[in-house]
Amino acid sequence: MKMKHLLASVVVVGLISGGALAAPGHKPGESHSHADDTAYGKPGDPKKPARVVQIVFREDDGKMLFLPDKLKFKKGEQVRFQLRNNGVLDHEFVVGTVEENLKHMEEMLKNPDMEHDDPNAKRLKPKTTGEILWQFTKTGTFDFSCLIPGHRQAGMFGTIVVE
Repeated sequence: MKMKHLLASVVVVGLISGGALAAPGHKPGESHSHADDTAYGKPGDPKKPARVVQIVFREDDGKMLFLPDKLKFKKGEQVRFQLRNNGVLDHEFVVGTVEENLKHMEEMLKNPDMEHDDPNAKRLKPKTTGEILWQFTKTGTFDFSCLIPGHRQAGMFGTIVVE
């Protein structure tokens, strides 16, 4: 673990346990992470089976896309997102609520090089792959987006429905 991440983790844990941090706040240049259980689920358990879902990132004719961009899961289902950036730009995959992702997108405008250290987010360089293991513990409609400035606006978002 990088020293910057270790120090940020110690500070966040201290603030959370002391009750001083009600919601994640981000300062330029800092990494961030979410609590384990969220409105849209929690990190998956690598010892349990998971449904594999492949997501491709790409650019096409001025648009930025996820393929597929509509997903449906059952409450309690664990998913292994296999991510592949087929584009020529960096992209990221962030699972959250629409509100959280739009708020985070505004923070990214102020700090586009923000580092992610989250179980629900992965940034990929062009022609690389990555993976997220996630369990959807609650029903609802959720979002996945690329929050790099301009990318969501260019079409790089999708919908997750959990029934």
